[in-house]
Amino acid sequence: MQVPAPFEYERATSVEQAIALRAKLGDEARFIAGGHSLLPMMKLRLANPEHLIDINDLEELFYIKEEAGEIRIGAMSRHRDLLDSELLYQHFPIFRDAEKLIADPVVRNRGTIGGSLCQADPAEDLSAVCATLGATCVIKSETGERVVDMKEFHVGPYETAVGDAEMLTEIRIPTASNGGSAYEKVERRAGDWAVVSSGASVWMDGDTITAGRVGLAAVGDNTTQLDGVAELLAGKTASEELYTQAGELAAASCSPQTDNRGTEAYKRHLAMELTRRSLRRAVARAQGQEA
Repeated sequence: MQVPAPFEYERATSVEQAIALRAKLGDEARFIAGGHSLLPMMKLRLANPEHLIDINDLEELFYIKEEAGEIRIGAMSRHRDLLDSELLYQHFPIFRDAEKLIADPVVRNRGTIGGSLCQADPAEDLSAVCATLGATCVIKSETGERVVDMKEFHVGPYETAVGDAEMLTEIRIPTASNGGSAYEKVERRAGDWAVVSSGASVWMDGDTITAGRVGLAAVGDNTTQLDGVAELLAGKTASEELYTQAGELAAASCSPQTDNRGTEAYKRHLAMELTRRSLRRAVARAQGQEA
């Protein structure tokens, strides 16, 4: 039986207390919320924190609300909250697309968006979703807070911009009219990590894409936001030809590796095809042709 190395346990009752504990205990401490990523790594001795700070009592971080032209999501919001939120679905249906494909009900009832982003797994679904939507992350410390975008937030595989004495508290996503978004994923079995996934978001003026983004997961060291695709889409008329061009650019711009989930060539093919599909659905939603 696999068991973690010994550790000390603390339970925080406020954000301020959680941050103070992390500052006091240093880099040998980790926050734990749902625990579905951290605990398996601890059992395999891939992560060996000396202290766990339980943040499940931080009700102040359980929210999804609209404020100042943004959707703001507390870092302790569960996968189930994201799946069920009508406010989130109204603005960004990509979240519901992705959440339907994440793990199983047990994980969705406990896992949090903050834990997902801080795990920084290159195949993680919500990281791809947030990159696609141009989200920013609020990181708090004892001295204040700072806001970073997703490119800055993910420093490398399993590594984020959150420091030893800091905490991710909120995700912010700007809203705009005439937008649509969608998520496509290929997995080996239901609820598995992605072989490849693609998220797309667009904003439309009639048939013209005024702005758009595509984000890929499982095809590089980090979740990949494709700036070249955004440049390709801006100001273009939506068409199958444009979706194909974006898919080809996505396939050429990512860096998949051959492993037990598939060959490099297969993953590039999926990047191309899933980008086409996600863009097609995002445009249809922006034009009111798909729920």
